Amino acid sequence: MIIVMKQNAQKDEVEKVEERLAEMGFGPHRIEGTGRVVIGAVGEQKIAFPTGLEVLAGVERVVPITAPYKLVSRQAKETSSIIKVGDLEIGGKELVVMAGPCAVENEDQLLTIARAVKAAGAQVLRGGAFKPRSSPYSFQGLEEQGLQMLETARRETGLKIVTEVINPQEVEMVAGYTDIIQIGARNMQNFSLLREVGRSKMPVLLKRGLAATLEEWLMAAEYVLAENNFQVILCERGIRTFETSTRSTLDISAIPQAKELSHLPVIADPCHSSGNWRLADPLSRAAVAAGVDGLLIEVHHKPAEALCDGPQSLTPENFEQLLAAVNPIAAAMGRSLPGKARPGMAEGL
Repeated sequence: MIIVMKQNAQKDEVEKVEERLAEMGFGPHRIEGTGRVVIGAVGEQKIAFPTGLEVLAGVERVVPITAPYKLVSRQAKETSSIIKVGDLEIGGKELVVMAGPCAVENEDQLLTIARAVKAAGAQVLRGGAFKPRSSPYSFQGLEEQGLQMLETARRETGLKIVTEVINPQEVEMVAGYTDIIQIGARNMQNFSLLREVGRSKMPVLLKRGLAATLEEWLMAAEYVLAENNFQVILCERGIRTFETSTRSTLDISAIPQAKELSHLPVIADPCHSSGNWRLADPLSRAAVAAGVDGLLIEVHHKPAEALCDGPQSLTPENFEQLLAAVNPIAAAMGRSLPGKARPGMAEGL
């Protein structure tokens, strides 16, 4: 359930409600809104309504939540959340663009790509230092050495960093190098890992699992929020279907559905879903038209030589063209693109 406090509720009134919830066996989670405080009450204990909480000072109403994901639900927070990463806002009017190589290969490669994507308008550099792969013989990443290279790229370019962590014991180390911790599709239901990244209080990019339902995806996000970390960004990256012409199937319908059911921002990964750089452009346009809050794009200056996912990586030139193509769709949706990707890039297309 959620307890909606009055707009003029005092701090001690909020604290008394939280104390009462704890006595009743619930874990109180305070959600700060723009106009009022909402307290999410999470726990196994089932109680009958009314609860008696309604008579406490400062309480406006008590609302039962029917969705299994309590804190993620729009019932818990009606307004859309904006995740702040330094001066960057994810979920606001401006679309966020995250771009970079699938894997960090060496410092020259990373810096070349980082400079290129920043020049095109990206705000966040993506790059994997830990790479869980289907084959144990595939390139697994440079690990901490790769994280150090990402830190170097951040210092030089000013780009924020998003990179993946794959086991709970390495969360603290990865958090020390990055701005956003990524949970990959294969780890979406690694509940120990989700709890640990929740405790880190870092912004979390949560990719949808390969065969996860929408509810399972939102329940995975609930694990992070249950640790009092509300900085979660959902990422639709394609699901496994019977179709074999693409790597996965980008579930466009999941974007508006997730935004209707949850207050968390949603971004799309058209490269992993398609496995084909040529499809990244039309899928990006479709995702933006569906209401996505940002894009995660793979970019490599030499895709044919990439150690990981070369066929789905755009060159810097193709990345610029993709942003130019997306720009008028974003404008039609009342959104804007950052930096160089704003109006002007699309001229002549």
